Amino acid sequence: MTALTKLGHSELKIAPIGLGTMSLKYGATKQNIEVLQHAFDLGINYFDTADLYERGMNEDMIGQVLAPMRDKVILATKVGNQWRSDGSAWDWKASKSYIIKAVDASLTRLSTDYIDLYQLHGGTIDDPIDEIIEAFEQLVKDGKIRYYGLSSIRPNVIKEYATKSNMTSVMMQYNLLDRRPEEILPILKSKNISVISRGALTQGVLIDKPARSYLQLTSGEVGHARRNVEKLASSLKVSKTQLLLAYALGHPAVDIAAVGVRTLAQLNELKEVIERPVILAENDRAALEQGIRKLIYTEHL
Repeated sequence: MTALTKLGHSELKIAPIGLGTMSLKYGATKQNIEVLQHAFDLGINYFDTADLYERGMNEDMIGQVLAPMRDKVILATKVGNQWRSDGSAWDWKASKSYIIKAVDASLTRLSTDYIDLYQLHGGTIDDPIDEIIEAFEQLVKDGKIRYYGLSSIRPNVIKEYATKSNMTSVMMQYNLLDRRPEEILPILKSKNISVISRGALTQGVLIDKPARSYLQLTSGEVGHARRNVEKLASSLKVSKTQLLLAYALGHPAVDIAAVGVRTLAQLNELKEVIERPVILAENDRAALEQGIRKLIYTEHL
């Protein structure tokens, strides 16, 4: 496993590959337990969940399985969405009182006295941002959370929290096809706020799934990008998975890539990434980006 790094200005020491657990559905099944335990054995120490996932069952499972190694893992969860009583949908609940109340339920489900990283699960520019920051700061003071962050792709929202708060990280989609975050990454880097990349593997369309449209990119453009990946992977003698994760992690602002897996086979595909990380030269990054239209945020502002 490669060396651990600090998440932003925090004291949390993380491995560069983390596990996004949303894909592990239906509770503590034998397969889910094996995936979580094997991920830990491989050196993964960052596990990301949310109170929204499966109405809290995902947190329950994470807490149950990781309890024996609690002091050796970084537990990250999210807050801000509340399921309706009939389970039909959820509503955005961005208030100080809700966040302070919701953390206790997450702590119980996670079988822990503290959450390492508590993230606002979304956010809009119209939220009571100062009040939300007060809630997170109160939870830090109370010892219920160690650090807090944001899970968002909205540049204006990210800028507000980066300016006003003491957050340590922002989780956002960042990959070869989705370079929209690059407009905000320099600001985060300058403030020592880590970026947690999600979606680095582009839903498989650059690996083994048929080329199709992706965001505003056409299937033809995705096919071109895939050829770039295949050519460089062959040249460097690495897998496409290794290459795409190396691309996301190669940006100076990105400290960790959270990858979602469902099976031991998928997890084992990460084994080589973890044991033999690839460092891309600037000309390698340029070769991957060649001919790929760079998108910009036109909504979610």
